[in-house]
Amino acid sequence: MSASESSIAIARTAARAATDKIAEDIVAIDVSERLAITDVFLVASAPSERQVNAIVDGIEEELSKQDLKPVRREGRSEGRWVLLDYAEVVIHVQHQEDRVFYALERLWGDCPKVDLQLEGASGAAPADTASADAE
Repeated sequence: MSASESSIAIARTAARAATDKIAEDIVAIDVSERLAITDVFLVASAPSERQVNAIVDGIEEELSKQDLKPVRREGRSEGRWVLLDYAEVVIHVQHQEDRVFYALERLWGDCPKVDLQLEGASGAAPADTASADAE
């Protein structure tokens, strides 16, 4: 079983919003096989606390247009690692230093990546060609 289409759609919308706020190294990981509580982890980073918060604001604003609100939000006041829990998708926006230190991609490295379809988007890492449905 892989991530649902609705989870992938939420992750893509959030990734586009993060890209609009110049997020770096945006990656989505399909954790549905390993976790019962969520389908996708979306990870993005920024070089400063202010930029982390701007990315978080952009994601929340864009997802609210679809009547989606996080069920939990953590780390906003520090601006180093903000977690937005949308149940199906958990979004991690990290300061670059924290992202290197915690290395979520390495921790979940055996899980498939989700193609975010961000080709040509400014600020985004090249899109992973693997799909959550691959296998």
